[in-house]
This record gives sequence, C-alpha cells and structure tokens, in this order.
Amino acid sequence: MTSRHRSFHALVAVLATAALLLQLVLVLQGGRVLDEQSVPPLEVRLGRLVSYFTIQSNLLVALAAAHLARSARPGRPVLRLDALVGITITGLVHFVLLRPLLDLEGLDALADAMLHLVVPVAALVGFVAVGPRPRVTRRTAALALAWPLGWLAWTLVVGLVTGWFPYPFLDHREEGWAAVVVTCAAITALFVLLLGALALLDRSRTRGPEKQPVR
Repeated sequence: MTSRHRSFHALVAVLATAALLLQLVLVLQGGRVLDEQSVPPLEVRLGRLVSYFTIQSNLLVALAAAHLARSARPGRPVLRLDALVGITITGLVHFVLLRPLLDLEGLDALADAMLHLVVPVAALVGFVAVGPRPRVTRRTAALALAWPLGWLAWTLVVGLVTGWFPYPFLDHREEGWAAVVVTCAAITALFVLLLGALALLDRSRTRGPEKQPVR
C-alpha cells in the first residue's frame, strides 16, 4: 500500500474513533438511546452502550483501519471482513428499521450520523476504491460469522434475563417470537449474502499485487 492509501485508512480509523468517543461522552452525560424514556444509572448506560451492534461494528472498523494504516502487510482477514460486513449491516438496518424511531438533535444527531452513515460510507469506500481487499475463504467466512452469531445469542439471553433489548426488533414483547425469529434469520442471511458477495468478488478479480495470502 502507498502512503496515500494508509492515510485514508488512518482517516477512517479517526472517524470511527471520534464517533465512538462522541457517543460515549453523550452517554456519560445522560443522553438517551433509541426510545428509552428515562435515563438509567451510569453503569447500566455503559453496559448497554457496549451491547449495541452499532458500537461493536464501529469499533471493529476503527481497529481494522488502524491496522491497515500502520502495517505494510495487511493480513487479519477475519477482522476486516467482520468490520466491513458488520458496518454495512449497521447502516442498512439503521436506515430500514431504526431511523423512524429516532428524533435526534444537536450532538445526538451528529453522533448518530457518524456511527450509521459517515463511518459505513468511509469503510465501503476504503474497501472498494482504496483496498487492499481481504481474501475470503470458507475458513475466514466461517470465523467471521462467529462474532455476529455470538452477539445475537448473547443479546437474546441477556434480554430474557434483564428485560432489556438493544433493538426493538429483538424484543419478543413487541411483535412476538415469530417476528423476532424472522428478523434474526433475515439479518443473518444478509450477513451470509454479503460474505458470499465478497467471496465472489475475490474469485473474479485477477491476481495482482493486491492479492494477499490468508494469515
């Protein structure tokens, strides 16, 4: 990668980190999340913050981009696949399912735009236009699925125990378990389809200096 390419990835890392820090500050100040009507205690707010798929996917983008910015040998295909697919799903799900629930202003609106629009777009531009693109094998795809499936299982268990779900479409009390199962299956299928699309892209491109071995 050239220094210009590394500079772009450094910019993506800064954007994702800045978005995460801004959201953290807002949560520390008592900012509401989604449709919460009251402000829970600080320790509860922090625990809920790190439970969001949005936060985790932005963190993965920050880590993957920082690695690309400082390393001459990209590697870490699982991290990069999770970051790219996770942040893409973050943007799509937010736009389709969550955006109608929000009425944000000021810094809350800025944090929302950075987490759900700016960082996803920047990450996709980095993948499509800047590169390098990670190799996608069955092994890396299977490993990449471990995070979203683990997040989903953990989120449902915690929700059943505590009664709190990070997203309304995961709450069986809203539309029933059938709706939750359908939504979870659809999002999982989307994750798999995106991984498949990346695998097809990887196989169709010609071999060149950007081709990286699986590490």
